[in-house]
Amino acid sequence: MKLIDNYKYHIFNLIGWILYVFATLTFQKVSYCIFVLDKWTVIQTNSFYYSILEGVLCGILGFILSYIILYFFEKLIDFSKIETKKVVLLIVVFLLVQVIYHLLLWPMVDIPSMYYFGKSNATVLTFLMKLANVPFFFVAFLVWFFVVSSIKVYHYLNLVKITRLELESTLKESKLNALKGQINPHFMFNSLNNIRGLILENPEKSREMITRLSEMLRYSLTKNNVNAISIEEEIEVVDNFIAISKIQLEDRLEFVKEIQPEIMQRQIPPMVIQLLVENAVKHGIANRKHGGIVKLEIGVVNESLVIEVSNSGKLVIDANSTQLGIQNIKERIGLLYGKEAAFSLQETDDTVKAIIKLPIV
Repeated sequence: MKLIDNYKYHIFNLIGWILYVFATLTFQKVSYCIFVLDKWTVIQTNSFYYSILEGVLCGILGFILSYIILYFFEKLIDFSKIETKKVVLLIVVFLLVQVIYHLLLWPMVDIPSMYYFGKSNATVLTFLMKLANVPFFFVAFLVWFFVVSSIKVYHYLNLVKITRLELESTLKESKLNALKGQINPHFMFNSLNNIRGLILENPEKSREMITRLSEMLRYSLTKNNVNAISIEEEIEVVDNFIAISKIQLEDRLEFVKEIQPEIMQRQIPPMVIQLLVENAVKHGIANRKHGGIVKLEIGVVNESLVIEVSNSGKLVIDANSTQLGIQNIKERIGLLYGKEAAFSLQETDDTVKAIIKLPIV
């Protein structure tokens, strides 16, 4: 943010300078004229008006010269990379402005002094008297510099915060897209392996599997650019996957669905249920000689959408497994819902349960 180009800043800066001088130097002199002097004489009246004019002139001069410091401040100082040489140069400019201020102030103040008191009665200040005023005006510039620096730092921190949020959002979106991109090869890898095993043994079944696979791939491609779909749409792709799996596993696979009808239009991330079911079939039922049951339950519990996929078997993680599907689910729901979502994988009574809890959207 460039204050030097902001007209509102210049208005407030001018008012601020005059108010500061009035609240300190001018107030003291005016109070003396009103409350200390015994009679309201011409000299007292002239002193009153002189004090007011002096305060205005001091404020205006401070306002004009502060422009010089601000110009070098915004030109030299970059809060993202502060350089010592530039800081020293800014300090030198600050001190030079103090010298210029006092060289201009006293001749300028002499004009109203001679106007109100006459040339013979005008206040004559010695060098030491002028020097005694240096700390007062130096502090005035320090106060101004502190205020301006605070404004600049505040806007810089806001800019850093906004930039960080934008980067986090971009990173989150990129990571989410990358996770979505993992879905298609994951589908293809498992399904093509199944087709390879059946293509010679049973061409008719392999053709049916290819048809089902094409439906699944079409679905995954069309939903790759969205973050949420209805449960009803997701169940369609799950049914296709189960149909493909049953062609290979036949009676070894039993699939059961228990879904509350009123939640079919609820929104969930695409492929989440499908990946849970796929893992249950691949790592649970397919490894059992006599197969087993995969059960899908979806419902609303304690104001959360609960998706539970259970399968017969033990929770045994193959050393060669990448756990891509599980990791994909964890990261995606974490990116989409943060701490409002939860995922757990557990074994109870020879049954493995994968449970996802999502906020209701």
